[in-house]
Amino acid sequence: MAKDVKGIAASDGIGIAPAYLLVDPDLSYDKVKVDDTVAEYARVEKAFQDSIEELTQIKENAKDRLGEEELGVFDAHIAILSDPEMLGQIKDDIENNHTGAEEAVDKVTTAFADMLAAMTDNAYMQERAADVKDVAKRAMSHLLGKQLPNIAGINSPVVIVAHEITPSDTSQMDAKFVKGIVTDLGGRTSHAAIMSRTLRIPAIVGSNEITTSVEHGQMMIVDGLNGDAIIDPSDDQVKEYEAKAEAFEAERAEWAKLVDAPSVSKDGKEFEIAANIGTPDDTEDAVKQGADGVGLFRSEFLYMDNDHMPSEDEQFEAYKKAVVGMNGKPVVVRTMDIGGDKPLDYMPLPKEENPFLGYRAIRICLDRPELFKTQLRALVRASEFGPVSIMFPMIATVAELRQAKAIFEEAKAEVQKDHPGLGDDVKIGMMIEIPLAALNAAQLAKEVDFFSIGTNDLIQYSFAADRGNEAVSYLYQPLNPAFLSLVKHVITSAHENGAKAAMCGEMAGDEMALPLLMGMGLDEYSMSATSILRTRSMMKKLDTKEWAGYVDEIIANYATVEEVQDFVKSKLG
Repeated sequence: MAKDVKGIAASDGIGIAPAYLLVDPDLSYDKVKVDDTVAEYARVEKAFQDSIEELTQIKENAKDRLGEEELGVFDAHIAILSDPEMLGQIKDDIENNHTGAEEAVDKVTTAFADMLAAMTDNAYMQERAADVKDVAKRAMSHLLGKQLPNIAGINSPVVIVAHEITPSDTSQMDAKFVKGIVTDLGGRTSHAAIMSRTLRIPAIVGSNEITTSVEHGQMMIVDGLNGDAIIDPSDDQVKEYEAKAEAFEAERAEWAKLVDAPSVSKDGKEFEIAANIGTPDDTEDAVKQGADGVGLFRSEFLYMDNDHMPSEDEQFEAYKKAVVGMNGKPVVVRTMDIGGDKPLDYMPLPKEENPFLGYRAIRICLDRPELFKTQLRALVRASEFGPVSIMFPMIATVAELRQAKAIFEEAKAEVQKDHPGLGDDVKIGMMIEIPLAALNAAQLAKEVDFFSIGTNDLIQYSFAADRGNEAVSYLYQPLNPAFLSLVKHVITSAHENGAKAAMCGEMAGDEMALPLLMGMGLDEYSMSATSILRTRSMMKKLDTKEWAGYVDEIIANYATVEEVQDFVKSKLG
């Protein structure tokens, strides 16, 4: 009998396929003494050989999706499985102590991993401890006849079911086969949600119970439009959702006709719909989706995907590629937003009780101006190839903003020694993601060309609720009337002081928030590239003057997010 599981709609679309449980099997074992040690070690050899063949196949399947660095991980794991020292110790334990294969593999690999983890003066060797544990888990699965989840090896349609999805999980996903994602944890701003939208995979997050409700191989329907997962659906339900999926794809085809259309409201007001990107290669998809520009280039990925601090030339080439890729459309680059949940192995940061409130982003840059100037010089140089804007993250005070601007001027002057005038047309902006900055928007707007409201963090800090904490996810409320009032204040303050108002948080692509933001006069909406055409289509149907009145009514008369949601739904029809 069909079972419905409700979650948070995280990525549009409908997927129908068997469940693939991304859950590790029970690898516990009984300790035994063996008489035939030769046969027992032969089991180990076979398990290791099977693991090598499995990894070789996974690597082959992933060649089209992963780069050389990611593929190199598989080679490292194969090398560990072939290590004669480790195999020799396992063999000795079996022969000398008549230990069972499972226990011998567990003991020796654990000792190896512990030894590597203890090398505190060698970060590279410490990281190899995790590789040994991963390899050991694979070998144990073969010894015990249990199957490990293998995303990269998926070659038929599935719905991924997981407690949560990690970046390494999504790096292995092939959207050709992954028809949907459903997780226990997460919200609309979680990694799984953002990546599913990027990959255009229907997704539901925050279901709380999906991993305990479905069995591997059971048929599932994922309704990423409404947040409904249906386990073991009836034939009639499958037909119903196949029709819904077909209708959605037809709608998506209509959106595609708007690739080259202007972003304009029903009453003729022009806006900009831009793309959020993480790498220069993402500009290709942004252009395909008709982006009016890049509203957020998360430059920290240049740092996180490296084993060293990227040089000025390395950064310049990345920024240049993004600027050239946008064919003359503007590119807004957020300066290094490292710290918090984005540490760097090669740049150790102090341990902190509250890293999200600590030494991160612009605070690191102001403390290490030479590091900051390296990035700024690279950005100024890239501006030769197209319009570049620079925005500073985590600005709290006017003094911080002025200090950042002063360092930019120094960097620009250094570049202009050899390239006179280069960078003079670079626009300077800041993120509004700290409540104090939002409250002080009128003063800050006098110092910049534009604001970009980072709603993911601004909501988190305004509600004092960690957006990654499932227990308080109910406080992620972009439509809360008080929060809407704060956003309106920021937009109004920007306009009154000659600055542009943009938004690059997830709220910018939220269908319920869009009409309200248009009513407030938000100039630019930056979002996942896959949301651009849907947003442009919806924008054409909305009258800004009408929604300006509705915004005032909401802020004056409503007190809860539920009341706002009901009001917006009633007006959208």
